[in-house]
Amino acid sequence: MNTDAPAIPSPWELILQLLEGAGRLALFLGRLIREIPPGLRYLRLTLEQCDYIGIGSLPLVFLTSLFVGAVASLQTSYQFQGAIPLVYVGTVVAKSVVIELGPVLTALVVGARVSSSIAAEIGTMRVTEQIDALETLAIRPIRFLAVPRFLATVLMLPLVTIFADAIAIFGGMAVAVSRIGISVTTFSRGMKMLFEVNDIYGGLIKSFVFGAVIAISGCFYGFHTANGAEGVGASTRKAVVASCVLILVADYFLAEVIFRLLFPPA
Repeated sequence: MNTDAPAIPSPWELILQLLEGAGRLALFLGRLIREIPPGLRYLRLTLEQCDYIGIGSLPLVFLTSLFVGAVASLQTSYQFQGAIPLVYVGTVVAKSVVIELGPVLTALVVGARVSSSIAAEIGTMRVTEQIDALETLAIRPIRFLAVPRFLATVLMLPLVTIFADAIAIFGGMAVAVSRIGISVTTFSRGMKMLFEVNDIYGGLIKSFVFGAVIAISGCFYGFHTANGAEGVGASTRKAVVASCVLILVADYFLAEVIFRLLFPPA
């Protein structure tokens, strides 16, 4: 009989752990918000993070978005074949990309890359006592480490999302022209049929919130790393899982607020 197997926590213990984690996250978020105004002076660090988070993510986002748009166009034409005019392929591709696929998939792809990197960097500094050294030098760790990463992620993710939307629509158009037989004019006319500027605004609002979720997940688990190298790996894994889950959960509530309250249908 294996006596070393970890005990399975009871439902009550799981609830307590969840509440404890939520409380620690709320406290960390409050400290981060308070440190944002004085943390603006670390402009160079913020620009370095913008380069890593934004420019560094473009190749991955390009490849992902190109095939997302291609698949959206192909599947839409398959569903519409013989039932709905194919001019609406452009309509579905454009609106689905701008409202949902672009912001969410970009956030998931960038979030997995960025949140893991932030958690690993800060977690390594925590277990090697570099954060303690910063405190000894009278440097606030959250202001110096978390604020530049938070600002850079919130600022760059909407820009990366705009790039992803353009590439996805281009991929959808390329497949529509080469594989489905729709002309560029027909696809473009379909894009314009039900176009609304509020669709773009809604997608960008989502991107700002998703950027905050990604940065907070990485920073929170990075600062709460313990137990050496094993703890760094655990924090990295938790940051990725948390950011992906929270992005999907936030997407639902943002859709309710943005497209039902902020920009209700006419």
